[in-house]
Amino acid sequence: MENIRILCLKPEFFQTKAAIYQGGNMLFLKSIKHPAEKLASFNKVVEQHQYRADEVLRELKDADIRIDLIRVVIGRGGLIKPIPSGIYEVNDRMKEDLINASLGVHSVNLGGLIADDLAKMLPDAKAYIADPVVVDEMDDIARVTGWPEFQRHSVFHALTQKAIARRHAKAVMKNYEEMNLIVANLGEGISIGAHKQGKVVDVNQAFDGEGPFSLERSGSLPVGDLVKMCFSGKYSEQEILYKIRAEGGMMAHFNTRSLYEIEEMIDDGNEKVAFIFKAMAYQVAKYIGSLFAALKGEVDGIILTGMISHNKMFTDFIIEYIGKLAPVHIYPGECIADGLALNALMMLKGEIEVKEYV
Repeated sequence: MENIRILCLKPEFFQTKAAIYQGGNMLFLKSIKHPAEKLASFNKVVEQHQYRADEVLRELKDADIRIDLIRVVIGRGGLIKPIPSGIYEVNDRMKEDLINASLGVHSVNLGGLIADDLAKMLPDAKAYIADPVVVDEMDDIARVTGWPEFQRHSVFHALTQKAIARRHAKAVMKNYEEMNLIVANLGEGISIGAHKQGKVVDVNQAFDGEGPFSLERSGSLPVGDLVKMCFSGKYSEQEILYKIRAEGGMMAHFNTRSLYEIEEMIDDGNEKVAFIFKAMAYQVAKYIGSLFAALKGEVDGIILTGMISHNKMFTDFIIEYIGKLAPVHIYPGECIADGLALNALMMLKGEIEVKEYV
C-alpha cells in the first residue's frame, strides 16, 4: 500500500487544483488555470468536466508523475442530495444528479465528474468523493423555522470542517467522536458548525447566504428589506440569488472578494474597509456564540480555519468576543486536498468503509 498514490481534485471557477499524495505526504500540487474564453465556450458549467480532466492529465504527464501508481481519484463533492458523512464511490446515480444540478449550479459539482473521467483514463483507478457540501447530520430541532414551508438545510464546508476537527482531535490525543467542537471555516464563504461527538448537529446554510457575511456572500439579511428588493422589479430570481451567493459581503461593499486587496486597503489606512472587515469578524463571533448555546455550553474547543484565519486582526477580533467560552485554536489556510487524502487513506487502511450513493 505504501506505493499507492492518491489524486485529489478541487474544481474552482477558473481553475482546477490537483494534488498527488503517497501515504500522508503530498508529492505534487498544481493550480491549473483555465482561460475565461475557453470556459465561456461551454453552455453549462457541468459541461467542462472532460476538458478539465484532460488538462489535469496533461499536467501530470508534463510533470513526469507515475500515473500508473494512482489507484484513487477523489474529487470534492458537489450539490447532490443530502447524505451522511463519509467516502462514496462515484456511480451513475451520482453523476446524473451532478449533471442535473437540481440543488444548484456551482463548479463544485465538477469534482465527482472530473474524478470519474480521470479514473477511466488511468490504468487501475477508481473515482470517489468524500464529505460533500451536502453532508447532513443536523438535529431535527435545528431544522425548524418560523414558517412550516421552510426548513433549514445542511449545506456547508463539510470536508474542511471534518478534516480540521479530526486533525485537532489527533493533536490533543483524543477521538473526534468523543469531542464537542465549534469549527468556523473562514473563506469566500463562511460556515460555522457545531460538532457533537463526531456529527455536525447544527450549521449555517452557508451556500444560500445564511450566517455571517463573507468575502462574497451576503450573510443573513433583514427579511423585510430582502422581500422589498425581490419585488422591486429591478432583479430576476437568478440575479437575487447571485447577489446573495457571489456579490454580497466585502464584494458588495468594496467590489472585491480578494483578501489580499482588502488587506492592502486596510494597511493603507482605509478605515471604512477596516470597519466592515471587523464587522464580518463580529458576525462570526456572534454565530459561534449561538452554537455554544446549541451545544449547551459543553465545548472542548473552538477552531478557526480557512484562508481568512491567516489574518491576525480578524482572528484577534473574534477571540475578543468568544475567547472566554472555550480554548480557541487556529489552523490557517485551506485543507481541502488534505481532507480528501485523509478520507482516501482511511479507506485504504480499512478504517472507514466506502458508501454507496443511492
